[in-house]
Amino acid sequence: MNVAPNNHKTGKEADTASVANYRVDNFTRLVTYSPRFLLMLLILPVLSGLVSVLLPAFGWAPALEQTRFGVQGFMALWQTPGLTQMIGLSVTSGFISTLLAFLMTLMILAAFFNSVWLNRIERLFSPILVIPHAAAAIAVGFLIAPSGMFSRLISPWLSNWELAPQGILPHDAYGISIILGLTLKEMPFLLLMALGVLAQPELGKKLRQQHKVALNLGYYPMTAFFKVVLPNLYPLLRLPLFAILAYASASVEIPLILGPNTPPTLAVAIVQWFNDVDLNLRIKASAGAVLQLVLTAGLLVLWLAGEKLVKVLCNNSITNGRRKYHDKVWQTATIGLTIVILGFVLLALIGLFLWSVAGYWRFPATLPEQFVLLHFQNSFMQMSTPLFNTLTIGFITTLFAITLTLLCLESEQLTTKAISPFTHLIIYLPLIVPSIAFLFGLVWLQQLLNNQTAFLNVAFTHLLFVLPYTFLSLSSSYRRLDPRFANVAASLGATPSKIFFQVKLPQLFAPILIAVALGLAVSFGQYLPTLLAGGGRIATITTEAVTLANGASRRTSAVYAMIQMVLPLIGFALAWILPKYWFKGAKA
Repeated sequence: MNVAPNNHKTGKEADTASVANYRVDNFTRLVTYSPRFLLMLLILPVLSGLVSVLLPAFGWAPALEQTRFGVQGFMALWQTPGLTQMIGLSVTSGFISTLLAFLMTLMILAAFFNSVWLNRIERLFSPILVIPHAAAAIAVGFLIAPSGMFSRLISPWLSNWELAPQGILPHDAYGISIILGLTLKEMPFLLLMALGVLAQPELGKKLRQQHKVALNLGYYPMTAFFKVVLPNLYPLLRLPLFAILAYASASVEIPLILGPNTPPTLAVAIVQWFNDVDLNLRIKASAGAVLQLVLTAGLLVLWLAGEKLVKVLCNNSITNGRRKYHDKVWQTATIGLTIVILGFVLLALIGLFLWSVAGYWRFPATLPEQFVLLHFQNSFMQMSTPLFNTLTIGFITTLFAITLTLLCLESEQLTTKAISPFTHLIIYLPLIVPSIAFLFGLVWLQQLLNNQTAFLNVAFTHLLFVLPYTFLSLSSSYRRLDPRFANVAASLGATPSKIFFQVKLPQLFAPILIAVALGLAVSFGQYLPTLLAGGGRIATITTEAVTLANGASRRTSAVYAMIQMVLPLIGFALAWILPKYWFKGAKA
């Protein structure tokens, strides 16, 4: 006699199944809506910030009892002494530094493409990426100052200087120091972004194969790179280039430390007006922020026009069949340039360290007469609050950014829909729009809504800048996950939440740690968002370092810059070490 299978479940089993389905539904719903939340999180603050800076710029500021639209702010802006020099300094330093960083990146890629040296160069430049802009500017300033390491190394045996010379660097009126600092800081970022594009399995394999085919056809390596690889690589570097150009044209930390003061760059002047005790200057600051937005947009349009021009001028060179363009000379020059850059950075870091532990150090002595830890001891006594704020804000924003990033990437796989080009553009939005433009408006808005939550305001503004970097860091690793593991788990009855937490996340342990370290590094280095959103009430290591760099002792400034660098380096060191013990323990 056949017995029908019992498909009925006990009450306890039914309750368990319903709870499981409820959790699955909740998790799936959370994952499905996460990309929309990401878009809202990035679009609304930026757009509302832009609107909120436009209104005061045209005279509508109820907080200042001004409710009549007009152009008084722009009139005051036009009458500012030295405005032309401010604009010229911002435009030239931003454009030239971006162009130099781009050209240097291309030369290094072309000279070492398909070579083991490219990975070695990546490892050498990677630590530079985590150095905050303020710390990098302080280090460069110590190096190129009249009594800096350069002057000490050549004195007196070569220069005959017994006293520090009257040099123009840093704080030169032409912005040379700013260009130098921006170029050295942004070039490693662009290089690592290019290497990240080449790390994509299909694209990287395709470009390397095409490069090898060109070599087999008699093309020299660098010529093959520019004719075969670059046309396919450049479109994927356009958004990172725009981010660099937008940042460089509206940077505050580096021009504040290395740039001139009479007049400064436009971005530095806007910050000074915004923080002035005369609140009416905020109208002028808002007008200046609108002008900065227009200048940055003009630079982006200029860059796009330059693309078209270069394409027209070089179109024949790509297809003319010429196999070499003095490749050996260019390769030798690139090797020399790479060594000079690495040497410059290393010397700047050595000089920074020496100033942090220097006792009496007479010029032109190369080394201090004594080494002391007194500067660290004095600084640590006053550093507890800034250090606590730095770490707390960094961890809060990074953990939130990592969580949202993972949910959005999981949404790609559950819905089998890749992120659209529009969403990809929005992820770059806080990096492309000059931060000084929308942050002013966002601060106006935050002060109208709630002026008592300075800490949360700072954390939220940090999140706008941390989130794009964590997303870009994790996206490639998440998309390269082997789907067969998830398929096997699903076939065994695992829910999407179990697959996510127990199958995918363990495989992503190392990339997640790297993304956490990167997010912390980005948060630790934020100066302008902390200064504006916190209203000067939230002190961090970065805000203190920038303040000390303009008037305090070199030794104290060096200590804060060293702490700025050590914090993210600890994060990356842990991200490198922990996976080894994790996987070692798993094998055991």
